[in-house]
Amino acid sequence: MLQKIARSFIIYILGIITLTLGISLTIQSQLGASPFDALLVGLYRSFGLSIGSWEIIVGFSIVMINALAIKVKPELFAMLTSLITGIGIDSWLFIQGSWLTPGGWLEQCILLLLGIIFSGIGIAIYLESSFAPNPMDRSMVILTDKTGLSFGKSRAIISIALVIIALLFQGDVGIGTLLNALFTGVIIQALRPYIVSFKQKYVVRNIKAS
Repeated sequence: MLQKIARSFIIYILGIITLTLGISLTIQSQLGASPFDALLVGLYRSFGLSIGSWEIIVGFSIVMINALAIKVKPELFAMLTSLITGIGIDSWLFIQGSWLTPGGWLEQCILLLLGIIFSGIGIAIYLESSFAPNPMDRSMVILTDKTGLSFGKSRAIISIALVIIALLFQGDVGIGTLLNALFTGVIIQALRPYIVSFKQKYVVRNIKAS
């Protein structure tokens, strides 16, 4: 049992590391981050602290709002996701430093493309861990349950709301924001069968062998 939890945690951490690399690259591209990350950048520009710190603050706030919406205790594991993601974003931005700042539109496009790809890969990996929920994903589920809307429509409503709020705080909204919304889900869907197959072939087999 402990080995199964440990392996799930490893998959979870690997996914978060890959996801936060993608987030940092989209931010570095200066072409626009995902709706949620665009808000984080806007809060950073408006009030200081770090982008990762705002990930933790906003993530914790969303967990509390989710708990109030369905009248349950806050999900501690969801807070863990925000905490690790925030640390990951700041760590990658620190490692990349100023040397990764793009000098022209071609470099910006490359960073944005790599960012979207790594973000999609990271999400696809950590979703398979089933270790801890993402606060925004939980919000989408709650909105769907409360309104009867489809997951796609609920996600779209949340994304639009985030973009509007991000614009109010001079967030990182641009063409990259639209491309993130359009293609991240496609990448996740395309990669998921391969990740599931890898998990069944190597991770589950190793657990049974143990």
